[in-house]
This record gives sequence, structure tokens and C-alpha cells, in this order.
Amino acid sequence: MLLSEQLPPVQSLLIFEAAARHLSFTAAARELGSTQSAVSQQIRGLEQRLELALFRRIYRGVELTEAGSLLYEAVQGGFQQMAVCLERLQKKRRHQHINVATDFAFAAYWLLPRLPRFRRLHPDVDVRIITSQGQYDFLTQDVDVAVVFDRQPPQGMPSQRLFYEEVFPVCSPALLAQLGAVSSHKRLASLPLLKLGADAGQGWQDWHSFFKGRGSQVVASEPVLTFNNYTLLVQAAIAGQGVGLGWSTLVDDLIDSGVLVGLRDFSLRSDGGYFIAEPKPNELRESKQQFIDWLLSEQGEATAAQAEA
Repeated sequence: MLLSEQLPPVQSLLIFEAAARHLSFTAAARELGSTQSAVSQQIRGLEQRLELALFRRIYRGVELTEAGSLLYEAVQGGFQQMAVCLERLQKKRRHQHINVATDFAFAAYWLLPRLPRFRRLHPDVDVRIITSQGQYDFLTQDVDVAVVFDRQPPQGMPSQRLFYEEVFPVCSPALLAQLGAVSSHKRLASLPLLKLGADAGQGWQDWHSFFKGRGSQVVASEPVLTFNNYTLLVQAAIAGQGVGLGWSTLVDDLIDSGVLVGLRDFSLRSDGGYFIAEPKPNELRESKQQFIDWLLSEQGEATAAQAEA
């Protein structure tokens, strides 16, 4: 027999639960926004359907029969379980979260400054950022969205390009004023250079590959400082300690604000760059898609702004 054939209408059970809890048809009607006569009629219909007496009418009220007490216990327990379940589901919907993995530099210089815009659009989504400067094993970690820098799209998971790679030298305005004009590869190679260690990058350009990519035969001078973290390299450049390589995605805001100067005449573009990857593509979550859509919209705005500039 189908469950719908076994159970009375839910509405009649809700009315019964209120009447049994209050032991009063009048109080139940007040709670439900109904009338005493309507509640009494619903209870009478339920008793007829079940062929059971659920209430005894007494002076100025009602009391439960044995059958009524058993049904009340079952109905109240069922409704309470449903209420708890619905509350949990609503809380989960209101407080969704996504785990976003990326490198230190992208998180610090691009994602975090823009993240308040995502939070204004989706205040019910908590974004948890996981950072790593080296290669990250996304497939074995609890990661919903990964923004990774690489020479080619990440393997083993769906991905789409966020930014192409564009690299050029950067330094502080004060250092550039001190150094004077930089008009050749040879002059650039002789400057105090800041280097990102090979163990810190994910296929990132270094000075050797940069000059080679530019078609130059010059050999870069020994770096004055070497870092295992790109954010530290950028801070050293801001402090005027040398010339570093800047990735347009990461340093554009610093250049626009005047904190850094970009020597864009020495720009080098490649097919590498940042990619959005989904380590768990089969998990269809609204919050994940909202975050990916937002990343792409921010990329579109950034590209449009560069074109206007």
C-alpha cells in the first residue's frame, strides 16, 4: 500500500497536533489562524477516517484518549524531526562554503583585493582560501575551485583560462629615477636584479628564460636577492631593493597606484598563465559555479580596463 494511502492528509495531522498540544480546539484555532468550529470539523473528519476516538469532550475542554495519546506522540515526533531537518537544510543553504586553492601571489595581489565584491554579491557563501607556492595536489585535497599558474591547462580535471601570461620588469619609482633610463637588454641585465627561486615557482619565468624569450643573448647579472616567495620579491621591489619580474595580473594594481613602475617596453607574452580548474567536477554546487562565474566576470572587466588604457 502506498504511503499516501496509509496516512491522513498532512493538514489534518497538523491541526490534530496543535489541538492535542493545547488540549483545546479554541487555542489550536488561535495558533493556526482558524476558527474553533473549523478545527472541530477537521478533528471529526480525522476520527472518522481512522475510525478511532482521539479526544474526549469534557467540561470546558478536551482530553486525549489512549489512541489519541499514541498518535500525538508519533505525530509530534515526526514533525519535530522534519523541523530539525529543514532547519539544518536551510542553515546549510544560507551558509554555503567553497574551498579555493591558489598560490600566495595570486591570493595576495589579485584575489583578496577583489573578494569583497564577491561577498557583496553572494553574502551567503563563505570563501576559504588555501595557498601554496609550489605544486599542489588538488585531486587529493578538499578543493572546490583551483586557480593555478602553469605553462598549459592543468591535466586530469576540467579547466578554463583566466589570464594569459604577460611579464615585464618592475621596480620602485625612486629606484628607476636613481638608475636612469633603461633602453636595452644589456642595460637591463646589468641592474640589481631580484630573483624568484626555482623551487618557488610553478613554471614561472626567471631572468634567463625571460631574456631568451625576448630573443636576447645577454646574460643577466647575479641577483642581489633571491626569494622563495613571490610576495616577498614584490615587497623588496616596492622597497627599492632591486628590479624584479612582474606578472601583469598580479602587479597591475600596484602600478596603477604608483607603488611600482612597469617597464612594459620589455614585455614578454606567452601561452602560459592562470587557469581555473575544478578538481571535483561531478559535485554540482551553486556556490562553486557562482564563484567561477564571478572570476570570469572580473577577468572580463580587467581585460576591458587594459584595452581602454
